[in-house]
Amino acid sequence: MHADLTIALDMMGGDYGPRSSIPAALAAVEKHPRLILLLCGNRTVLESALEKANALSHPRLIVKHCDEVVTNTCDPAQALRNKRNSSMRVALDLVKSGQAQACVSSGNTGALLSMAHYVLKMLPGIKRPALITSVPTEKKQPVYLLDLGANIQCDPETLLQFAIMGSIVAGAALKLDKPKVHLLNIGLEDIKGHDGIKQAARLMQGCSAINYQGYCEGSDIFSGKSDVIVCEGFVGNVALKTCEGIAKLIMFKFTKALKKHLFYRSLAFLLRPVIKKLYKRVNPDQYNGASLVGLRGIVVKSHGNASKKAFMAAIEEAAREVDRRIPDKIQAAFEEMAPIEETSVRS
Repeated sequence: MHADLTIALDMMGGDYGPRSSIPAALAAVEKHPRLILLLCGNRTVLESALEKANALSHPRLIVKHCDEVVTNTCDPAQALRNKRNSSMRVALDLVKSGQAQACVSSGNTGALLSMAHYVLKMLPGIKRPALITSVPTEKKQPVYLLDLGANIQCDPETLLQFAIMGSIVAGAALKLDKPKVHLLNIGLEDIKGHDGIKQAARLMQGCSAINYQGYCEGSDIFSGKSDVIVCEGFVGNVALKTCEGIAKLIMFKFTKALKKHLFYRSLAFLLRPVIKKLYKRVNPDQYNGASLVGLRGIVVKSHGNASKKAFMAAIEEAAREVDRRIPDKIQAAFEEMAPIEETSVRS
């Protein structure tokens, strides 16, 4: 982690607000000694919570007072127009001004997308931002899935741009030169899918900037055959939340079965290291933090119901993105492609 890495946090967003964001911030600065957090929210509320935690005078927790909050039910357009002093907007403004290198929010997704797009603007050549995160697979390394809901419907060109950005994110995270990219579809055959998906597939096949491997199905998400899976936001959001639900169901059923009989409880004691390892592998909290890529700045969206552990994971994801210089790498990739595209247009 960089020295003096500064991240702005929307402390008031999400279902729990400071109840999860304050403990997460405290844990983050304790774990990472060079991390500075700008806590955006109501000063009275935040300082009261910090005082209870004996951290009111912590040198790396700096409160930035905001009068307003973007609620979960707030209309994104109204939030953009009327919530200029909200904790979400102030956190984004701190990134724009250079006072913070990234921001994290668990607040209203639509409002965050609108505000981030307006405040930070898009990188040159990119049409739309995309939400991307990693999910576990059968193999050691995860797979990166995008878009997760920033764009409900996408045209083929936008899906191609998502593939390029996803490849850059996965390449930096997994240390791969050419991450394997798949397009999520209802089948593997060329005839499957709607016209937009088929057109996107043809664009990806002809793009040298990515290592396109063809279609994959929903059942392939966890297989480890892909490094990047591209889809429209509606599909990605449903897929991600289904993944999280399955993980919770597995652990619920497993725990319930172990508690059912004395023999199983005795067996659970012996298998405790294996159970803990399994839980750590599938626990959705550790994968919390979807990055909004394509912007002139780093924005990480945490789950609205994020726990302390989950919100801390989002903070750490933001820190990793700063270290990996993701926006710079995306911009460089699209600048390299521009001359090629211009040449092909002239010919």
